[in-house]
Amino acid sequence: MHERCVIITGANSGIGKAAAIQFASKGYTVIMACRNLEISKTAQTEIIKTANNRNVHLMEVDMSSFHSIRSFCTHFINKFEKADILIHNAAYFNHGEKYQLSPDQIELTFATNVFGPFLMTALLLDPLKKSDDARILFAGSNIIKHFFNEKTEIHFDNLQGEYKDSRSHRVYKMYCQSKMALLLLTFKLAEEYQEDGIKVNILQINGAKMSKQTINKVKPWWRPIAMVQNLFFPPAAYIANNYYEICTSDEFLQTSGKLINDKLEIMQPAPNEKLGLYKQLKQIIGSTVYPIYAENLEVKEQLWELCKKLTDHKL
Repeated sequence: MHERCVIITGANSGIGKAAAIQFASKGYTVIMACRNLEISKTAQTEIIKTANNRNVHLMEVDMSSFHSIRSFCTHFINKFEKADILIHNAAYFNHGEKYQLSPDQIELTFATNVFGPFLMTALLLDPLKKSDDARILFAGSNIIKHFFNEKTEIHFDNLQGEYKDSRSHRVYKMYCQSKMALLLLTFKLAEEYQEDGIKVNILQINGAKMSKQTINKVKPWWRPIAMVQNLFFPPAAYIANNYYEICTSDEFLQTSGKLINDKLEIMQPAPNEKLGLYKQLKQIIGSTVYPIYAENLEVKEQLWELCKKLTDHKL
């Protein structure tokens, strides 16, 4: 067994699968943390064959369910000595769906994309501490560019169905807010884990080529748009290589609490000042700065307290 172990959520398709192949090809012990075991077994067999590495283990987890996450972490700790790398790749984004609650009665997008990853990270703290170079990576998104509009903010008041029947709901909007929350969570976790030597970063993903199966899952009216987007998206292996570099290379050995773009450059907060139209467009199109909203300490602490309360876990 390779001395270094990586956990990848959502490793049965897309970027997660490509990352599993890359890490396995380099001799890592790979833990595929996946929800659908039937689909994932086929991917596991393919990864083992492609990477010529039998140390690819499939373990069940539903990132929207706290019970499932606790069960996964218990089984992992009982089976493996330590965790060196934890990559939160899985995410929920389903166009056109109505407001849905997770098994823990939390809005499904936030449960899967924010509160689930928070809980898994907290429960795996001890095995991460046993590594001599522990790194955590979150999969972010350039969808947070909506927060360049200073009127955009995270709405915490409807995360448990408080207004599910009276307030309009868009999964796209919730996904956008969840990815900004994930950026804030990254910054907070980096602070919390600094003394333990655990590095926590987030990669801003601009998109990756989707498989035909993925495109067929989206609503019919969205498929033509997705197909056009696919022409410009990089292959999943390109993003997977970013995962690998951030989690293994000496270049990021001391990097923590940073948002990193697809060129592996550390992004900076946008200047807190009024900009002309040209500079605004440059911000939105570019990938060197992120919205100043992510530096809001009050929102960060509000999110942190909510994570602890809803998961009933205190670090």
